[in-house]
Amino acid sequence: MQTEAEVLTDHNELICSTSIERIVTGRDAALKQIEALIRQLDDVSRLTSAIGGDVANHWAMRQGHSFDCWLVQPVDKAMPVITRNIDRSIWRDLMLKSGMLTLMDAEARSQWTKNLEEGDLPAISEANILSTFEQLHHNKQDVFERGIINVFRGLSWDYKTNNPCYFGKKIIVNNLVKYDKWGYGLNWGWRRDQIADLERMLFLLDGKTIPDNRHDVTIRLMDFIRDNPHQQVFEDELFTIRYFQKGSGHITFKRPDLIDKMNDIIARHYPGMLA
Repeated sequence: MQTEAEVLTDHNELICSTSIERIVTGRDAALKQIEALIRQLDDVSRLTSAIGGDVANHWAMRQGHSFDCWLVQPVDKAMPVITRNIDRSIWRDLMLKSGMLTLMDAEARSQWTKNLEEGDLPAISEANILSTFEQLHHNKQDVFERGIINVFRGLSWDYKTNNPCYFGKKIIVNNLVKYDKWGYGLNWGWRRDQIADLERMLFLLDGKTIPDNRHDVTIRLMDFIRDNPHQQVFEDELFTIRYFQKGSGHITFKRPDLIDKMNDIIARHYPGMLA
């Protein structure tokens, strides 16, 4: 079963044959040039100030945006922030290219984004990239299976169709749609994420390329509801989704073989639940 893109091969290449060494070398060279640029700009700023032309914080900025650029801040204050911003962007790009984000459910991706923005980032270095992606590669199956388990645990057991022991042919979810005098509309929030996660897991289990998030099942469902506000049944290659005025959605799976694969994963995490 192929559940991910190429993550790391031979400890020196990332997906798209991106060279770790090239990334690290380019990052270090860029930071040196940025530091030199800040120091040079500071020298020019001192010169213009000495002849009455003010400092770079004023003459290099758009009106009303003085002191709004790190390049005109002291080097010891600017470089840590600039370095962190560059490293954050590189980590984000590496994760996208590695395919690891496709294995994560919405909750895991949200936590990763929060850590990226607020947490302590390891500096971009060959050792840090290798150790990070070796660990991700080692845990990728657990990450993928946790996504399926989170979708499963998010179901409501108020419906008899939803079996608390396994995925059946059909599941029922609450708060999928809203209904008013203009017809139906798709609700946004965690329920939308759950349906998108479910589609992504099924594509991965089927060994297929995951649709771009601009064209996932929730976007297609939203477009269908918008164009057909008084219809109640959406259908694609994986699902038939029937929705009702009270907001619930009945999702019928079209691929029993993929349901079996999901239930195999649930059985491994909850032994004894499945016969």
